[in-house]
Amino acid sequence: MAQTIAFFDAKPYDREFFDNANRHLGFEIKYFESRLGPETVVLAQGANAVCAFVNDTLSREVLDRLYDFGIRIVALRAAGYNNVDLKAAHSRIHITRVPAYSPHAVAEHTVALILSLNRKIHKAYYRVREGNFTISGLLGFDLNGKTAGIIGTGKIGRIVIQILRGFGMNVLAYDLFPDEKGAQEVGFTYTDLDTLYSQSDIISLHCPLTPQNFYMIDEKSIHKMKPGVMIINTGRGKLINTRALIVGLKTGKVGSAGLDVYEEESEFFFEDYSATVIGDDVFARLLTFPNVLMTSHQGFFTREALTNIAQTTLGNIEGFFKDGSLPNEICYQCTENNCVRKQTGKCF
Repeated sequence: MAQTIAFFDAKPYDREFFDNANRHLGFEIKYFESRLGPETVVLAQGANAVCAFVNDTLSREVLDRLYDFGIRIVALRAAGYNNVDLKAAHSRIHITRVPAYSPHAVAEHTVALILSLNRKIHKAYYRVREGNFTISGLLGFDLNGKTAGIIGTGKIGRIVIQILRGFGMNVLAYDLFPDEKGAQEVGFTYTDLDTLYSQSDIISLHCPLTPQNFYMIDEKSIHKMKPGVMIINTGRGKLINTRALIVGLKTGKVGSAGLDVYEEESEFFFEDYSATVIGDDVFARLLTFPNVLMTSHQGFFTREALTNIAQTTLGNIEGFFKDGSLPNEICYQCTENNCVRKQTGKCF
């Protein structure tokens, strides 16, 4: 009998890529458009596994219910896991993720935001379509010779650095675990955050969200930055205090911002609110700035990435049921740097 997967927050493109990846695996996938949460967790009853996304809620309450239903694995079809109570899951439900679906997808989207903001491509597009061929107000600057500050030099950050170095940019980087050999090979320099803030013309965030870096971009850090700095975030929304960013934009301290994520995005992103008044006043204010370019968490959205996400996610579930293998498992011990996996091969 085929194992059943309860698949939450399903979109048409999810069905396309997961059905294709499942063609030779034979899982029974029950797609639910609803997001996973306390009110919808009952839909998972009778399933053997759960597949969740970034806006699903995996709180202690939800995990308790899943455990009572006999579910022992939740497969996240994303890299991030800040929506999961890992401590509540530990020793009861295995949590797996997709650590590297396509770093090129997010890195290239990052650079697309930089180029679009700098050369005002989004504004020029609408001008030309309206028959307005003036270029006043579209002035940009050469990336060549400018300094980019990259926070987080994992797979995505490294690719962003390589692309920006191709433009002739100087790159400063910050990471808790610096790769000095890689820095020498690619041609960038590790430094402290204060130096990165004060010397960078463009700052781009590529780190996971942790309790330690929650709101790392706030009033104090913005104060340390160059006047007119460009801030890019394709990582996690709560890396930036949006109210502080708005103040920076109003005063001109922040020259522009390119955001693929927002700290309260779960209310809006991936849904159509075009005929609805946005009730989030902070978000609505952010959207009024002409020097802010927002996309709705689409950095991952390439054919290659969706293929890898589907294959890896279903592979995680297949490995668990086949022989108990969990190469992409994450637990609260992993996040606290005292993971037992190095000794045992499993989180529990």
